[in-house]
Amino acid sequence: MSVAVVTDSTSYLPPGAAVSLGVRVVPLRVMVGPASHLDGVSLSPTDLAAAMARKVRVSTSRASVAELAASYRAALEAGASAVVAVHLSRQLSGTWEAARLAAEELGGQRIVRIVDSRSVAMGLGFAVLSAAEAAGGGASAAEVERVAVAVAARTRTFFSVDTLEHLRRGGRIGAAAALLGTALAVKPLLHVADGRIEPLEKVRTSAKAVLRLAELAATAAGTGPCRAAVHHLAAAGQAERLVASLRQRLPALADCVTCELGAVLGAHTGPGALGVVVLPAA
Repeated sequence: MSVAVVTDSTSYLPPGAAVSLGVRVVPLRVMVGPASHLDGVSLSPTDLAAAMARKVRVSTSRASVAELAASYRAALEAGASAVVAVHLSRQLSGTWEAARLAAEELGGQRIVRIVDSRSVAMGLGFAVLSAAEAAGGGASAAEVERVAVAVAARTRTFFSVDTLEHLRRGGRIGAAAALLGTALAVKPLLHVADGRIEPLEKVRTSAKAVLRLAELAATAAGTGPCRAAVHHLAAAGQAERLVASLRQRLPALADCVTCELGAVLGAHTGPGALGVVVLPAA
């Protein structure tokens, strides 16, 4: 019997990828004012950006133990011999801990293996896709888990935001780090390091942010083959320019996915966010 791969909605997989590879996606929740939404189901990035522009209060919450257990159980009841669940960094969300508790309900790590990607967005997504491909090729649960861990560890994630206030309010960076972005006309650049969001540097304009993100991605990718993903929220033009710059700087780039951020990550980055995830070949 095959191994099932499960993830959460912050993986922001390319359109159709979850269906074609048989990946189950558990949505996290977003509160916009008094209304509750499921990430990627009942709230579009456009709606989120519009709400944030109107200063509507937005908050997020993890997937519940019951929701995660239900997804894992459904995979097993559909015929899977085991589940490998790859989730966003435990440093950024309580989802990993909820997943661990859900796995215990179903028999522990022997039946449901929980992977902390130590990343998010396509830093998580690349690990999910690779795990699903391995599972589709007949790999064992242990092998699928190893693939997910190895791929997640190779990814590098860099991004810029218009303001650090959303990350500060959501508790994803500290008040001291948020001071990096207090000056006018400054675009803070950040990265994911050891599962946490950390300030990296700052530039003066959006155009410089695009160029610097491409430079950081090129350095992380090296000279060999690589894959990349560009994420944004209400910044399609900048995303297109970043993709073009990546293709110029990375001649061995195999493919580059462009995907707008969903509600959960968008709630913490805000409109204008722009990011790149790089996966160098092993």
